[in-house]
Amino acid sequence: MSERTPGPTRRQVLAGTATLLALAGCQSGGNTAEPVTIAADDNCDQCGMVISEHPGPVGQTYYRDNTPTAQDAPARFCSTTCTYRHRFAKEQQGWTPTTTYLTDYSAVDYDLRTEGMATVLSHHLGASAFAPLSALTVVANSDVEGAMGTAIVPFGDSGDAESFVKEYGGQTLPAEDIQRELVSSG
Repeated sequence: MSERTPGPTRRQVLAGTATLLALAGCQSGGNTAEPVTIAADDNCDQCGMVISEHPGPVGQTYYRDNTPTAQDAPARFCSTTCTYRHRFAKEQQGWTPTTTYLTDYSAVDYDLRTEGMATVLSHHLGASAFAPLSALTVVANSDVEGAMGTAIVPFGDSGDAESFVKEYGGQTLPAEDIQRELVSSG
């Protein structure tokens, strides 16, 4: 019996290299984990609305081994509500989300305006406006609306989220902690 030497074996190095090359190949084929700019004519993969025609935060999700039927990955959404609803529904169908991005209102200059009786938040569709779910704190149940009613407003800086709550109500929580019950109505 031979003694094992410290460090990776040739087989481990080759297997690791093959895995990295396979992942790089997937990414060059359109399955990158980077956010994309949402085009003016992109429809929401959850509700079908034209994303650019509605206010508020938007989202996008990449899934392992699955893409929306209308376009290449990622799936695109007119609101954070549609983003979460789609994720929850697809997870029940066996889809595995790999990365979800939401508008990061700490990273953009946003506007609030009155439309009818509602205060609505501006939308931001450029790739640089998005941050991964894991990096965001959201404000839920505020007095501010987006495309699907009361907006779930994401912030990369939790202090910005707290300031938003002081002015517009609601409560903060990590974006990854949103539960189905919060987005199931409507």
